[in-house]
Amino acid sequence: MDLQKWIDKGYEIIVDFGPKILAAIAIWIIGSWIIKGIIKGLGKAMQKRDYDESLKKFLLNLLTWTLKIILIIVVLGTVGIETTSFAAILAAAGLAVGLALQGSLANFAGGVLLMIFKPIKIGDLIEAQGELGVVKEIEIFTTKLVGLTNREIIIPNGTLSNGNIINYTTEGTRRVDLVFGVGYDSDIKQTKDVLMNVLTSHPKVLKDPAPAVTVTELADSSINFAVRPWCKTEDYWDVYFDVTENTKEALDAAGIEIPYPHAVEIKKEG
Repeated sequence: MDLQKWIDKGYEIIVDFGPKILAAIAIWIIGSWIIKGIIKGLGKAMQKRDYDESLKKFLLNLLTWTLKIILIIVVLGTVGIETTSFAAILAAAGLAVGLALQGSLANFAGGVLLMIFKPIKIGDLIEAQGELGVVKEIEIFTTKLVGLTNREIIIPNGTLSNGNIINYTTEGTRRVDLVFGVGYDSDIKQTKDVLMNVLTSHPKVLKDPAPAVTVTELADSSINFAVRPWCKTEDYWDVYFDVTENTKEALDAAGIEIPYPHAVEIKKEG
């Protein structure tokens, strides 16, 4: 009698829940197949658009888990489990995590923007947030630079993406801005010829754009010349230091004086 009762009970359960369970299994299998197809398609699209590999993995993983959570909620609802409270708990948890990680989320959003729009890339010489350095690594939350003195600089992506970025590498060439002063008794044309010869004789100074030498200021004790050679970005410091040194030697050889402060000693008699 008891056995028959349990058999009948089991039969009722199968009749009541069997179709739901079968439907839930079917939804899980089909949903998993659809999710896999979506992720695969997005992965190929990101590959064609040359997305950063770390960003690609992060976004695909985030989307995969989001879709799986939605699928689980749908499957539970199909079986007959109340999912309203479950969804409310997830929403509340998401809000709490978002409030607790406001700064990190801002940095994450900044990292996504940097990786999608690519205003900078690894190897670029940039100036941002008061720092100058070569981009070493662009991560999800921070960007690492190597400063000119070989120090590592870490900048949060939130502030980096929302601030001004000067990229010295993208154009491929840079202008070197130098100023040299000579005495007022110097001949301007001769001085310009000497300075221009320093620029045109340097192998790393470009002919196009052409270098320029102009009088920029009649200062208190000197005539100041703006010296503007162009070079490849990677040759900037070689040109900067070489032109500075060669200019001093060339002006000395031409007998053109570079003014400097003189100390006068006055002796009192008696």
